[in-house]
Amino acid sequence: MTGAARCVEGFWDRVSDGFQIQVLWSQFFAEARSSYALYTREIDWETLNKEKGARRLLTLTRLLFWAMLMKLSPARRVFLLIVLLLLLLFAFNVRPANVPREAEFLAAIGGLIFLLALELADRVTMKRDLEIARDIQRWLVPQTAPRVPGVDLAFSSRPANTVGGDYYDAFLLNPTAPPDSQRLLLAVADVAGKSVPAALLMATFQASLRTAAVTAPPLPELVASLNEYACAHSQGGGRFTTAFLADFHPASRELTYILAGHNAPILRRASGELERLEVGDLPLGIKPDTRFPSGTVKMGPGDLLVVFTDGAVEAINEREQEFGEPRVLEMVRATSMESAATTLTRLSSAIAAFVGSTRQHDDITWLIMRVEQ
Repeated sequence: MTGAARCVEGFWDRVSDGFQIQVLWSQFFAEARSSYALYTREIDWETLNKEKGARRLLTLTRLLFWAMLMKLSPARRVFLLIVLLLLLLFAFNVRPANVPREAEFLAAIGGLIFLLALELADRVTMKRDLEIARDIQRWLVPQTAPRVPGVDLAFSSRPANTVGGDYYDAFLLNPTAPPDSQRLLLAVADVAGKSVPAALLMATFQASLRTAAVTAPPLPELVASLNEYACAHSQGGGRFTTAFLADFHPASRELTYILAGHNAPILRRASGELERLEVGDLPLGIKPDTRFPSGTVKMGPGDLLVVFTDGAVEAINEREQEFGEPRVLEMVRATSMESAATTLTRLSSAIAAFVGSTRQHDDITWLIMRVEQ
C-alpha cells in the first residue's frame, strides 16, 4: 500500500470511526428521519394535504424553511438570509461591477461555513454540559447490586438521549437489622418526558425516595409520601411519574408491591408459569391523597421477576414495528435457570437486534431479580 493510500485510509477511518458504509448510511437515514420529524412537528398537515401538485410542494418547502430558520437565534437568522441572498445573486449573475463573481460565491460559502461553525460550537458546549449531567445522573443510581443472601439482582438503563427520565434503585431499608428481618426495596420509575426536563425530575424523585425511606416505613406509606411530593412538583399533573415499587423480605421470600401506572412486571415461576403484577393505581403526581392498594406474592427458589419501562416494549425498528410485550413475555418464558445478569443481557441484546440502526426514541430500563435456590 502506497503512502497516499495509507493517508486516505487513515483519514477515512478517522472521519467514519471505522464504521462501514452501510452502517453510516443507516445512521444518516435514521438521523434524517428524526430531524424531519422535528422540523415538521408544527406543520398543519390537514391543511397542507388539501393542496395538490407543485403548489403543495412549494408550501411544504416554505414551511420547512421557516421551521429551520426559526430554530436559529435572531442574529443568525438575519445572517443566514444575507448568505442566501448572496447565493441568489450569484445564481442570477447579479453583482456590482467591481466585485468578481468568484468573490461573491466564496463570500456566500464562507458565510455558510461560519454559520455552521457557530452551530457546532453550541452543540459541543451543550454536549459537554449534557455529559456532565449524565455523569451526575449515573451517581444517583446504583452501579452494583446490593449483596442480599438468596437474591440475584441485575439492572441497567439506556437513555434515548444523553440523559433520561428513567430511574431504578435497589437497597436495604433496614441494613442494620438481623438477616431474618431485612427488607429489600426495589424501584423502577419513568418520569413523563425525555432528556433534560425528565432527568431533573428523575433526580428529585430519587431524592424524595431516599428521604422517605430513611425511617423504613411500610410500603403504602412510602408510596403515599412519594405521591404527595410528586403532586406538589408535577405542574398540575403534567409531569407525572409511573413507578413500580416493591418491598421484598429475603427471609420469607414475600414480595409486597405497588404499581403506580407502570407497565406490569412479569413474574416467571420456576415451573415456567408467568404472572403479571398488576395491583396499583394512578401514576404518582396525578391526584393528592391517593391511597395506593398493594399486592403480595410469595416467591420461591428459581422464581424470576422482570421489571421494565415502556421504552423496552415500544422500541421501534426501521419498519415502524414495535418490539411489543408478546416478545418480552416469550423471552421471559424461555428463560432457563440462568443468572439475572445473563437474562438482562439476553433481553437487551434482543431489543438491540430488533431495532438495528433505528434511533432509540425512549429510555429503556430493566431490573431483574431471581430468587436463588
